[in-house]
Amino acid sequence: MVTDEQRMALIEAAIAVRAQAYAPYSNYPVGAALLLEDGSIVTGVNVENASYGLSNCAERTAVFKAISEGYRRIFAVAVATDNAGSPCGACRQVLTEFSGDVPVYLVDGSGNGRDTTLYALLPDHFGPEHLE
Repeated sequence: MVTDEQRMALIEAAIAVRAQAYAPYSNYPVGAALLLEDGSIVTGVNVENASYGLSNCAERTAVFKAISEGYRRIFAVAVATDNAGSPCGACRQVLTEFSGDVPVYLVDGSGNGRDTTLYALLPDHFGPEHLE
């Protein structure tokens, strides 16, 4: 269960880190924040590349950062964009690997947006449990 305080901290972190995005091609900076198993928050931004296929989304940047720091479980996700946009399919799949049906908060730069869940964004998901 995510508390109201954790939800707000997650959203604020996603909005704040968005300023670090490197998005010179799309001009669509994205910030992501993950609530982890010990209550800490890890953030990430989109990092674009002149060779577009080598760009990385904010959500995956945050996941890879969390995993590289030893975390294995995500309890909630916040994504901040200009228009409260939703994670791409690749990010949804990567998030599923480490989370389950967690809350996802989609917000704009002012914190307005909508609350959903990962499985609402990725119905009929495929996760590690399907390989057992």
